[in-house]
Amino acid sequence: MMTEMWKDLVSRVFMLVVLLLSSFFTAAIASSSQDLFNFETQQLIHADLSTRLSEAAIPEAKNHDLLSLFSPENNQPKSRRQTAPQPACKTYPSDPSWPTESLWRLFNILLDNNALIKTVPEASLCYPEWAGPSFSAAQCQTLTASWNNSTLRIENPTSIRSILFQGMSCMPPAYNAAFLGYTVPNCTVGGFPEYTVNVSTVAQIQLAVNIARELNLRLVIKNTGHDFGAKSTGKGGLNVWTHNLKDYRFYPNYKSATGDYRGPAFKLAAGVQVFEANAWAKEYNVTLVGGEGKSVGFIGGYIQGGGHSPLTSIYGLAADHVLSIQLVTADGQFVTADAKTKSDLFWALRGGGAGTFGIVTSMVVKAFPQIKTTTLTYNVSTGGNFTKEKFWAMQRAYVDEFERLADLGYYSYYRIRQHPNVSGELYHDMTSMVAPNTSAAEFKAAMAPLFHKWAEIGVPYDPVIRESDNYSDAWLAAFPHEVWSWAMRQASRFFPRENLVDPEKRRQAFDAVKGVVEEGANMVLFNMRNGRPGANTELIDNAVNPAWRKVLMFAIMFVTWNVTDSPEYVTQLSRNLTYEWNPRWKALTPGGGTYMSESDYIEPNWQESFHGDKYPRLLEIKKKWDPLGVFYATNAVGSEEWVLGETIMGHLPSQNSRLCRK
Repeated sequence: MMTEMWKDLVSRVFMLVVLLLSSFFTAAIASSSQDLFNFETQQLIHADLSTRLSEAAIPEAKNHDLLSLFSPENNQPKSRRQTAPQPACKTYPSDPSWPTESLWRLFNILLDNNALIKTVPEASLCYPEWAGPSFSAAQCQTLTASWNNSTLRIENPTSIRSILFQGMSCMPPAYNAAFLGYTVPNCTVGGFPEYTVNVSTVAQIQLAVNIARELNLRLVIKNTGHDFGAKSTGKGGLNVWTHNLKDYRFYPNYKSATGDYRGPAFKLAAGVQVFEANAWAKEYNVTLVGGEGKSVGFIGGYIQGGGHSPLTSIYGLAADHVLSIQLVTADGQFVTADAKTKSDLFWALRGGGAGTFGIVTSMVVKAFPQIKTTTLTYNVSTGGNFTKEKFWAMQRAYVDEFERLADLGYYSYYRIRQHPNVSGELYHDMTSMVAPNTSAAEFKAAMAPLFHKWAEIGVPYDPVIRESDNYSDAWLAAFPHEVWSWAMRQASRFFPRENLVDPEKRRQAFDAVKGVVEEGANMVLFNMRNGRPGANTELIDNAVNPAWRKVLMFAIMFVTWNVTDSPEYVTQLSRNLTYEWNPRWKALTPGGGTYMSESDYIEPNWQESFHGDKYPRLLEIKKKWDPLGVFYATNAVGSEEWVLGETIMGHLPSQNSRLCRK
């Protein structure tokens, strides 16, 4: 009886998938083919799928009359679940309806180029039960020694930055997470997706979206995994890995859809990273507004979340300069969104967050003239005659200058940390202050009042000031590759201009930052404004958080621990961020917000914090374009309708658990 039921289930699943995969024509798109990258012209078509299915060496693939299943009356994909009751939870490997191995093999054939990858955790090579005869203790040791190398994770189809929320289910044995209750090192797939599609064509993305929709699979999107909110992972998921889409094209004189912009622009594919985009900008004598992190993906969560930049104080956010977007939507269509075509999607994807409206394949972004740029780096630590009192006097003198320096167009990214090597001392490093369109002589003159104050205090620092004739070279020298920092958690807040120009409010803001450092937190601080005076960035009609338009300081607090620390200790550190420290900052900034890409994983009332009064419109667009909830990302638009079934340390949603509707 059970055998017959199982056969019937398998048959119905195959029928559904073959119906799905064989009944789809190329989507109509707004751009002409010459504006598309080659991989974007390779779209899902009925004839190609029929050929591959007929050649498939899988008996089940030949048991269906594909043409009789095809509906020729229109070219839109049809979801038989569109009006049917929705399953309570996404489908997982332990469920009877999970796709069979034969189905996955068929899917791989349809994808072509063996694009389907079964997940093998990165650290599995340290475990003989995974590695088998090829197990090598030396290879494991090499991996362990390089575990903080951020580039290592990026080149893996499933590894992510926020590995804590994935569940740390497969770590090198030396990093076994004792604080999560792992008494013996072990390795499981855990919260990583089960399969990854290493996409090289739009057709493959369409196939992945379609099979995830029709079989109710959790769909995951990853480029670099460079996010702090576990948006690029998920138990039992099908992962679309866009990292190898590296195409680019430069337009010397691009005309926007509405004609309000005519000038230089780049079209960048989904896998392009900031260091690549900046190198191409230098080659063409222009400047792009991109992130400070070298390995960050340019057009994924970075730009879709808003995207602050060392150039933000003169040009605003990266999302403010998007001219056109190509993407695959939840119904499997490949579309163009710009100011005239699908303008609601265009509005939402510029600041409304990634992983929830569609899978972006490319964007066209404005380029600006090449500009000379000066940078400042230094570091200083307490100890000896440089007391903590002097240290905080130095910091206060700097914050007193925030308005003046930001209004000069400067941007700074610096850290205040518990000293990594000397217990009880503080360490401060200016990762870089960036002065765009400024010579070294002009910069030194502008900084002279602050440097004079520091001299009076007795600050033992050695400033390194560099001038470059272009932004790309200045950025490359000033921003080192970030370490992975996987044993950490963070929270953040915007401090608007009004909190820093009034002396009393500035004192309160400074004391609030100083207070959490003294209680054990570490700090990343940014001094910037949102665009130059007169640029009217606040009038740009996109989904960027309105709180971005008022910012003068963006403050991130974070805590770190050792994997051998007790659950009680790590839990208290984590809870302090959300329930003790960040509420103090929020009390000083009523109605403010923060940056979704560098925020608290359990940010209370995240809809307001990330989106302000724009959230209702974003949710309306989400429901219009994704009524079935194909796309999900933690704390993304529409995610409040879902819940993860388990927690880490009692308060952090675990990606290593079922995703179910509330």
